[in-house]
Amino acid sequence: MAAKGYWIARVDVHDPEGYKGYLAANAAAFKKYGGRFLVRGGKVHNPEGGARSRNVVIEFPSYQAAFDCWYSPEYQAAIPHRTPFSVGDFLIIEGYEGPQPG
Repeated sequence: MAAKGYWIARVDVHDPEGYKGYLAANAAAFKKYGGRFLVRGGKVHNPEGGARSRNVVIEFPSYQAAFDCWYSPEYQAAIPHRTPFSVGDFLIIEGYEGPQPG
């Protein structure tokens, strides 16, 4: 079984009302590529390093699905609804399926 893929996003939203357009616009891409929110805001404790106010983890069936979602026409059309209202850091990362400690 292939490892899952993830988006990890750390975002500071400076216009929550304007950002709502992005939340509506990104749904089609996430549905098409099997994206599922594991973390979407919520409480955060930052014991070390820098932080942003909003943290999101989206799980995809594979790394390729996560990659394809980002570069899809559906998600690329959603980006202009985000960038005027926020600043963030985004990663597309492959999950780990190997042995665990202990």
